[in-house]
Amino acid sequence: MLKIEHLTKVYENGVVALRDISFEVPDGQFVVVIGLSGSGKSTLLRCINRLIDPTEGRIIWNGIDITAANDEELRLIRRRIGMIFQQFNLVKRSKVITNVLAGRLGYTNPMWSLINRFSPHDRQMALAKLERVGIREKAFTRADELSGGQQQRVGIARALMQDPELMLADEPVASLDPATSHSVMKYLELLNKEDGITILCSLHFLSLARAYADRIIALKDGLLEFDGDPADIDEQRFKDIYGEDAVRVEIA
Repeated sequence: MLKIEHLTKVYENGVVALRDISFEVPDGQFVVVIGLSGSGKSTLLRCINRLIDPTEGRIIWNGIDITAANDEELRLIRRRIGMIFQQFNLVKRSKVITNVLAGRLGYTNPMWSLINRFSPHDRQMALAKLERVGIREKAFTRADELSGGQQQRVGIARALMQDPELMLADEPVASLDPATSHSVMKYLELLNKEDGITILCSLHFLSLARAYADRIIALKDGLLEFDGDPADIDEQRFKDIYGEDAVRVEIA
């Protein structure tokens, strides 16, 4: 269970990104966070694994207060929280397998990781994760030689190396075309349904959210605007979230 309690984030420049946000996510749920750019979606996800420190509030995961964790405790917590990024965050000049192995850094002796020394078990595990996302044959290709969709699949394989219980996906398809977007979302859906991984994913498109989410959370100006079933977002709720002048743009 993930519990967000009265979460607020105010940046040093005075921008209030999150305002007293509270909700709970049961284990195994696929939750999509929607909202306009600047609504607080990325800040919310990055507060959960403490890439950003919240200003107020608590984040409780499996009974552990992440917001109160020290550096060593946080390192252990982050082992089980995967993260997928909008811009993939790959070392472009490195081979695909090297990027995937980076997901084991939390489990590896830091000195070994500096010289890219991983166990045979970890290397076999990396190949298995690449097989899982359908690109094992790209293992020894440079990351910058892959398409955007393939790079995002490398990002998913890297996150899977952590054996995560919770996966945070920050706009994972924002840089991809519609067909590739569905391909990436289907991999996340597979991990949710087959592996029981809890998914918390931010998206712009309501149609994608409806296609894959068990539940939608909508943010607007840092406030919780909606929390419920995807089917309950009617025309008026859509305008409440995106603004009166917003026009639905569906992604086929």
